[in-house]
Amino acid sequence: MYYTYVLRSHKDNNLYIVYSGDLIKRFKEHNDGLVNATRGRKPFDLIYYEACKDKKKAIEREKYFKTGFGRKFLNNRI
Repeated sequence: MYYTYVLRSHKDNNLYIVYSGDLIKRFKEHNDGLVNATRGRKPFDLIYYEACKDKKKAIEREKYFKTGFGRKFLNNRI
């Protein structure tokens, strides 16, 4: 399984949208400061995720969530 997930930064309240094959491990890495892209924005809350059967679908969902329609969808969910 692959997961598309949304993190909210405690530091700046911004969202970080990404996918991973191991959600729990990757979430821990974000909060431990091991991910360069999010190191300065930790700590995080996991506020939304979706499970996908394959990597391609997870990437498609990530790209969708980064669009205006995708952001609107997320705002209605969270």
